[in-house]
Amino acid sequence: MRVMVIVKANKDSEAGNMPKQKLLAEMGKFNEELAKAGVLLAGDGLHPSSKGKRVRFSGEKRTVIDGPFAETKELVAGFWLWRVKSMEEAVEWLKRCPNPHEGEAEIEIRPLFEVEDFGSEMSPELRKREERLRTEVAAKKP
Repeated sequence: MRVMVIVKANKDSEAGNMPKQKLLAEMGKFNEELAKAGVLLAGDGLHPSSKGKRVRFSGEKRTVIDGPFAETKELVAGFWLWRVKSMEEAVEWLKRCPNPHEGEAEIEIRPLFEVEDFGSEMSPELRKREERLRTEVAAKKP
């Protein structure tokens, strides 16, 4: 199963304060462990929401909203994509993770949908399209 591991933002990350060298080294070591185990698919930190934009959809209308965004506790500071055997395995890996912020931090784990999860709504034609797209994307990776 694939999961997204979501590092929640805090006031420091939203202020654009960069992590200290010690944390960067600890996270680098943790990422190396994930990669060696074949768990790590991707992962990155995100700039603060002040550098972001949102697009609100209302029927056919699109409205662009400039950051920063108000609710810090609902914002994302970074993420990983992992391939694990179970949610329990993801939790065990996450327990080994360095604290991403000074003080308290919260990290969320959520499973990604797989093609099979869509059941009969994913027609054979849509399934083929999805497989073709994934193959094309994988072929373009550096």
